Amino acid sequence: MTNLLNLISLWALPVIIIGILTFGLIKKVPVYEVFTDGAKDGFQVAVKIIPYLVAIIVGISMLRASGAIELVANLLAPVLNTYNVPADTLPLMIVRSLSGSGALGIFSDIANNLGPDSYATKLAAVMLGSSETTFYVLAVYFGAVGITKIRYALIVGLLADLVGIIAAISVCNWLFA
Repeated sequence: MTNLLNLISLWALPVIIIGILTFGLIKKVPVYEVFTDGAKDGFQVAVKIIPYLVAIIVGISMLRASGAIELVANLLAPVLNTYNVPADTLPLMIVRSLSGSGALGIFSDIANNLGPDSYATKLAAVMLGSSETTFYVLAVYFGAVGITKIRYALIVGLLADLVGIIAAISVCNWLFA
């Protein structure tokens, strides 16, 4: 079974690319011209969302440099110990909605300090997979299409992150504790 999965993963991307090119040629689509037009549009979108990305990066840097994340983690630690949530994972819960790279950095610290088999590392890994970088997604996707009023998207995104974290804690308590 492992050999089959390795074979599929090895050939999946080349088959998809060849399939798209073949389909384009059959439909008489100018494949190269369409590809370069898409790349040009993608570059324009990237330039358009730079201000939103800079705002997110500055905000995250300010929170980390000020020590606000650690302060909140220290305040919440006694409450979450009741639910078998290690204090080391609290900064991850706070940063995950803000920054994927920041969350990966915190996860790396947890894994390096506590080891790959610790409960905190397993919980942190499940939390990373159970939540999203809500602020980044809103900045990039809403900024790309010029939406300035996010309405309920932020509330729903943060609620989904909270549900993902609660589910991660529940599943890890059930499987690993």
